[in-house]
Amino acid sequence: MSSTVRRAGLAFFAATLAFAGAVYGVTRPASADVTAQLTAPQLVADMGAGWNLGNQLEASNNGIPSETAWGNPVITQALIDRVKASGFKTIRIPVSYLGNIGAAPNYTVGSAWLNRIAEVVNYAYNQGLYVLINMHGDGYKTVTGSWLICDSSDQTTIKDKYQKVWQQIATKFQSYNEHLIFESMNEEFDGQYGNPTSACYSNINAYNQIFVDTVRKTGGTNASRWLLVPGWNTNIEYTAGNYGFVLPTDQYRSTSIPSSEQRLMISVHYYDPWDFTGQEDGNITQWGSAATNPAKKSTWGQEDYMDTMLKKMYDAFVVRGYPVFVGEYGSIDKTSYDSANNTYRANFARALVSTAKKYGAATAYWDNGYNGQHGFGLFNRSSVTVTQQSIITAIINAAGSQPTSSPTTSPTTPPTTTPTTSPSGTCRVSNAVNAWNTGLTNNITITNTGTAAINGWTLTFTLATGQTITSGWSATYAPASGTVSATNASYNGALAAGGSTTIGYQATHTGNAAAPTGFKLNGSACG
Repeated sequence: MSSTVRRAGLAFFAATLAFAGAVYGVTRPASADVTAQLTAPQLVADMGAGWNLGNQLEASNNGIPSETAWGNPVITQALIDRVKASGFKTIRIPVSYLGNIGAAPNYTVGSAWLNRIAEVVNYAYNQGLYVLINMHGDGYKTVTGSWLICDSSDQTTIKDKYQKVWQQIATKFQSYNEHLIFESMNEEFDGQYGNPTSACYSNINAYNQIFVDTVRKTGGTNASRWLLVPGWNTNIEYTAGNYGFVLPTDQYRSTSIPSSEQRLMISVHYYDPWDFTGQEDGNITQWGSAATNPAKKSTWGQEDYMDTMLKKMYDAFVVRGYPVFVGEYGSIDKTSYDSANNTYRANFARALVSTAKKYGAATAYWDNGYNGQHGFGLFNRSSVTVTQQSIITAIINAAGSQPTSSPTTSPTTPPTTTPTTSPSGTCRVSNAVNAWNTGLTNNITITNTGTAAINGWTLTFTLATGQTITSGWSATYAPASGTVSATNASYNGALAAGGSTTIGYQATHTGNAAAPTGFKLNGSACG
């Protein structure tokens, strides 16, 4: 997000800015063969609804990145668990490097910063979510210490530094499977709103090419990983139109990728019309065909315009095999001016996600962590609670539920739901298994059918022969095979009478993708 948009809703501390392993049983990065390579349509479907962990790892103070610099709390596993439990399948994690990059000629990124990035990535990655990381604030002239400046005269130094930083990032995550996606940069342009300049656009294209070549050459899963590249300021018109965007070549990618398929995605953002989505006043608070007050509705940027813009991306890229990722969209909270504003914010989000899906694009809502006037927040990151359920519901429903990773060579096994009722009447368990040729996911719903609340629980079950858990969510799993104990997370240990919770895991298998058996909750049989 641009510097201006990023600050929306954060005026309470703007003066200080001066604009100057989770333990899940198995937490190692999954090997490349765990996740089958997906085609572009499969990837978009599998990514589902996305969410941005905004104003955290890209936040900085006097040129030094710090996840709390812009008023948000330290990122926790519980927050990511809450985001996943709300239905999101993809998390974009903006990252700045800035003063954590050492001097020439090596430009060494500080190990503590790289390790913290990896730790936050693992919060989501170890749950089977898609994760995107990028180089975010290093290209903003308004950020102290920025250096990835496309109209700077010293492009030789910039390109050398950019190549060496991305080489370190790619090497750090070399063994992670294809649920991790790299994005070359964010909203890169010369800082002047208007038509692109050819010289600056040429440098942006060069950065993208350096990024693709550098990541591919580090090998491992990076040779086949999906990579995300933007055009000028991630603007749809300036990316899809005839303004100078050039797709990088991908000559160093793995030979295992069929020649007819791509492994590059195109990044754009969508905040139109700005007077509704981001302008910090009470003039325009309604959007879309359901708006009831014409005076509160923008004169442009409605459903027809949204459709036209996303179709441009479809025509320019999707039809050629390059999926599109709307990496940021959203609208600020103006309920202090119009109590009905959240209805239109939800309508905007629903329409964007639905239209993007129609045209082969995945999406990620911009959440800056701030709730209240002018904030984009959907969650309270301190209390780990939902604050905008109506907007989340609109997003999740528009994205629709999709099965986890299915390869091109084997059809996906339809989800199977197997309810089993406890003879003792204290618990009920149901499984929802999605399987492919070498792996599966299983979401287990546990219901307390007793008359008393349960405070703290362990669910035991036996995996089918040949199955091994590689990652899990909403519980701690041990061991990874055989008879497994799943112990509640900090936020879901209390089950009221009649209450339920859903946990899950990803596993490999050797041909038997059956659901587990022998469920017991705190020692009492559930079937």
